[in-house]
Amino acid sequence: MARLPRVTAKEIASALKKLGFSLARHSGSHAIYKNADGLRATIPMHGSTVLHPKIVKTILKDAGLSVGELRDLL
Repeated sequence: MARLPRVTAKEIASALKKLGFSLARHSGSHAIYKNADGLRATIPMHGSTVLHPKIVKTILKDAGLSVGELRDLL
C-alpha cells in the first residue's frame, strides 16, 4: 500500500466534495458526508490539525477511495 498523505480535515472534506459527497449532518465535532450511491464517510473536524493516518485510512475505506485517487484530488 502506498504511503498515506498527511492531510487535515478541511483538505479531505474538499476532496470528498470533488467526488460528489455532500455534508449530510454534523454530530458534535464530526461531519458526516454522503454521496448519491449511499456511501458515508465521517470526518473528525478538529481545526487545522493533521489527521492520524489510521483515521485517513478509515475515511478512504468508507469513501471507496485509494491513496492514489486521494493524492490526485489534493
